[in-house]
Amino acid sequence: MFLTISTTGTPERPATDLGFLLHKHPDKAQAFSTSYGKAHVVYPEASVDRCTAALLLEVDAVALVRRGKGKGRGGAPDAALAQYVNDRPYAASSLLAVALSSVFSSAMKGTCQAKPELPARPLPLRVEVPALPARGGADLVRALFEPLGWTVSAEPVALDTEFPEWGDSRYVSLVLEGEQRLADALRHLYVLLPVLDDAKHYWVSSDEVDKLLRAGEGWLPDHPEQKLITSRYLSRRWSLTRQAMERLELVRLAETDDSAVEEIDNAVDEQTDTEEKPVPLAVQRRDAIVGALKATNAARVLDLGCGQGQLVQELLKDTRFTEIVGVDVSMRALTIASRRLKLDRMGERQAERVKLVQGSLAYTDKRLKGYDAAVLSEVIEHLDLPRLPALEYAVFGSARPRTVIVTTPNVEYNVRWETLPAGHVRHGDHRFEWTREEFRGWAGTVAERHGYGVEFVPVGPDDPEVGPPTQMAVFTVSAQNTKDQNTKEEKAA
Repeated sequence: MFLTISTTGTPERPATDLGFLLHKHPDKAQAFSTSYGKAHVVYPEASVDRCTAALLLEVDAVALVRRGKGKGRGGAPDAALAQYVNDRPYAASSLLAVALSSVFSSAMKGTCQAKPELPARPLPLRVEVPALPARGGADLVRALFEPLGWTVSAEPVALDTEFPEWGDSRYVSLVLEGEQRLADALRHLYVLLPVLDDAKHYWVSSDEVDKLLRAGEGWLPDHPEQKLITSRYLSRRWSLTRQAMERLELVRLAETDDSAVEEIDNAVDEQTDTEEKPVPLAVQRRDAIVGALKATNAARVLDLGCGQGQLVQELLKDTRFTEIVGVDVSMRALTIASRRLKLDRMGERQAERVKLVQGSLAYTDKRLKGYDAAVLSEVIEHLDLPRLPALEYAVFGSARPRTVIVTTPNVEYNVRWETLPAGHVRHGDHRFEWTREEFRGWAGTVAERHGYGVEFVPVGPDDPEVGPPTQMAVFTVSAQNTKDQNTKEEKAA
């Protein structure tokens, strides 16, 4: 996947200013991790008269399949071979658009600390994309770029030069030329490359509307193909397209009236804005845990690996939880938790309900026995796999609460975060992240070994292709099983 940006210059305005605008030195070959591979930036030529920057995106085709199964993510669910043999490594698409925004983010924003005057200056630019999928053909390519001031050359690529009778493919070789600010040129490409491909490699959610409006500022509200661009960019999701079109119309009206958008859209005062905001995943996870604890009528709860005490703080708000114990191996985390909970200023009755203790989950601990429930929220993935059996026995075999709640990331969902580089886990300290099948297999084995039943609950939006961002297992054991287990342990002692 390849793209070049060239410009010409004079001794007074050297072409090598392109390096300052892109924030990439012409004398260096640089590489950057992206969601689905590695992006390389090189300069085939860099002189006063002419400078060319090339972006090469080296796509990891195997990771594209493993982390993005299904439609719209480079795979083909109805043809196993097509998951590995496709145009994604070679043809410009949303993969390249994401790489542009990641590698040239400062240039897209129009900032240049070294030479602040440069971003506002139009440059004689030439952009070349050797292989661009164009659903709509060369005519649509011209209809999208020409209204933006580009001179467009879009030559169809033959299916096979040895067999011209087969006709043209859906790809074109694109050359754009024109006097443009570099930031504008990059934003045009960021929006229109995936529009022409008519397929995005990641899940399109409501935040894509904001991305579209930011990248389309100054040109999209008046574009004659605005509706097509908006619909395709948002993967033809009708509700998002309508939302974007309404906001674009406000921008157009504001420009016509020479007013700010806020003055036009003044139906709701900012102080009384009741628009629903997205709920952070961490909050959704805590809500799911608290709901599961309430469903089991737990009163005495262990938060194992409590960290900085966010869950403990949430449990304290509900008086049905009469005793809450936060356990963590890190004294620093416990100190932060103590400050968060304001233990030194807490009333006596409230203070009697909560306790923070230092302890390792890799060892049995008599202090943890006799509780109604234990929570392991985003804990197991921080342990090396060989140490998991020790944790399993310490919690399920020794402490043996009536209910155990375990949450962990669903690695399949990672593909929905375009900013997460391919092959990377969500946090640098994660030793592993499991698929839904792997988590269910582990949980089922633990439940069977220690006499628990287990149910699985999705946390966060349950994507039909890759599942929820967080997976939760609720282990429960009957009172009779607990009594039998305790009898066995007493006899063994």
